[in-house]
Amino acid sequence: MNTTDEKSILDKIRTYNPTGLAVVKVSDFTFNPEYRVFCEANRCGHYNKNWKCPPHAGDVEPLINEAKEFRKAAVYQVIGQLKHSLDWKGTVAAGKIFNGITVRIIDEIVPGLEKSLVLGSGHCQICDKCALRTNEACRHPDKAFRSLEANCVDVNALAGVSGMKYINGPNTVTFFGSLLFD
Repeated sequence: MNTTDEKSILDKIRTYNPTGLAVVKVSDFTFNPEYRVFCEANRCGHYNKNWKCPPHAGDVEPLINEAKEFRKAAVYQVIGQLKHSLDWKGTVAAGKIFNGITVRIIDEIVPGLEKSLVLGSGHCQICDKCALRTNEACRHPDKAFRSLEANCVDVNALAGVSGMKYINGPNTVTFFGSLLFD
């Protein structure tokens, strides 16, 4: 398979069964450096506990500039149905489906691209426990990924330019990721 063309990339990602998939221009991304304060507030509990989360993910401006080096992005979405708004098990299950897609993109598509950047949702979950927590180097630097949020991407705006919704009704959870390429 030639994964260097847009059609092949999209066809391959479709086999992973995301809820939504679209290609957008990276120039249509909205970056907001002030979003980093959400990471610093540590609401997710991974600040300074994951190599791909702040502060270890890198400084804001270089990360934004790295993303802007790409022309296109395959934006993918997973919408999970929950039993109720506080259904943590359902949220985790949908997150596992989403992360499975992200890992498959890294394993099966990225090797065929000359240059790419994968941005997932939330913290990198390649390892069950990030090596940072035991003061070790990242075990999988070739597979580990940052989140759209750590790169200061406005995910709500990205959903809009992708023709998808960020909020998908009651008792749902939505995850977004992106494969940036040329």
